[in-house]
Amino acid sequence: MAWKWIKFCTLLSLCVASVIVRDEASKPQCADFNNTTWLEYKQGTKVLVQYLLLTRKNADCASLFTQDCLNHTQQHTAYFNSTLNTIVIIHGYRAIGSKPSWVSGLAQALLQQEDVNVVVVDWIYGASFAYNLVVENYKEVSVQISVLINQLTTYGSTLESFHLIGVSLGAHVAGFVGTLFKGKLGRITGLDPAGPMFKNADPFDRLDPSDAMFVEAIHTDSDYFGISIPVGHVDFFLNGGMDQTGCARSRFASILIYFPVYGYVICDHMRALHVYMSALNGTCALTGFPCSSYEEFLDGRCVSCDETFNGTCPQMGLLKNSGITVSPLPKHEKVYLLTTSETPFCAHHILIELKVTRLEKTAEVQVNLISMNGAETEKNLRLQTDEMIYKAVIGHPECLCKIDSIQLKNIGARFYRQGNIHFEYICISEILNMRVSPLCVENINIGRGTPWSYDFVQVC
Repeated sequence: MAWKWIKFCTLLSLCVASVIVRDEASKPQCADFNNTTWLEYKQGTKVLVQYLLLTRKNADCASLFTQDCLNHTQQHTAYFNSTLNTIVIIHGYRAIGSKPSWVSGLAQALLQQEDVNVVVVDWIYGASFAYNLVVENYKEVSVQISVLINQLTTYGSTLESFHLIGVSLGAHVAGFVGTLFKGKLGRITGLDPAGPMFKNADPFDRLDPSDAMFVEAIHTDSDYFGISIPVGHVDFFLNGGMDQTGCARSRFASILIYFPVYGYVICDHMRALHVYMSALNGTCALTGFPCSSYEEFLDGRCVSCDETFNGTCPQMGLLKNSGITVSPLPKHEKVYLLTTSETPFCAHHILIELKVTRLEKTAEVQVNLISMNGAETEKNLRLQTDEMIYKAVIGHPECLCKIDSIQLKNIGARFYRQGNIHFEYICISEILNMRVSPLCVENINIGRGTPWSYDFVQVC
């Protein structure tokens, strides 16, 4: 890869790159992604990058940017506004050279939230074929993107006004662009940054906090296609960062990345993108909680952002620095949150706290929360003989005000579980929602095979 890299940089130094847009007067067809032919896909040697521009003025019809070293004129598109922020979308590995189906949805969500320039990077030619060969192309693509950014700064854009959003391998492309600008870009968002061939890479060669003034990442498939280590100032680990609700699992997932067939195994990997788009649409605040591990988060030990972020929890979306105001910014700060299995993925974080009378044997209790519309969420708690107070966090599709009833059931092996369990109290509350008082019930007795339920009288 080194000789290609040197040759490419030399070529760039011998010519002047210009930003060219098709003559608007000729009313061309809307620009779109390149169509990779089978021969080009099979050879996998061509690195060709083009750029599609979308703004609120041409939200439904992209303009085409091209870099042409033989043309020394500099023509400025009527749609590009250098006084606005520019968001650059970078796709990742494309196994069969197909156009990313999600690009339009992401671009539209961004334009609905902010009046910005959206530049979509099309590097389908370099992103297709075998994954290991595609990885060899990502730095060349980064250099070409950096040339475009440099060109746009000649029209008045500032480096701080650029926000790069990279999906999978595209996150590391964005990271290397940031490296070329010595971390002076405004923001980089990595949507499940690629893991294979990058987990053990030097930070110079992958996304890391030094690549922009603020770097965030959303992790949803860290045990297969995504990276398992934090790579930003703030790293959101959804549902622990591995298995996403509603996604099937496959024991063959780890080898399919080298073949042109993904199947359903990319569900976890692409969940980061879809949740991010949901966050942009603003249906609910997708908020992360700092914690040392997912297990501790589920155990209810991390229900506040006071210590790490001075009380302001980071949110996915376009808030500056994800909404946090601490200075200096943290690095590699893991935050956790729960989501549901379908759009808009909103889950209300409900804290369950209960106290039991000391047990003679271990026991397992199933706690079930039921909302007014019938939505249910359950949690199994294993009770020990040497503990009395237990906490747990679960994600419920409805807020605390809409939880209508709670059910308890003594489950577990018939001959080894505790026969009768006495709860001194059980309370449920919604994290970060201090306006609603906890719902509590006291003095509860449940026996084997006798479920207990209680209907709350809501006052909110």
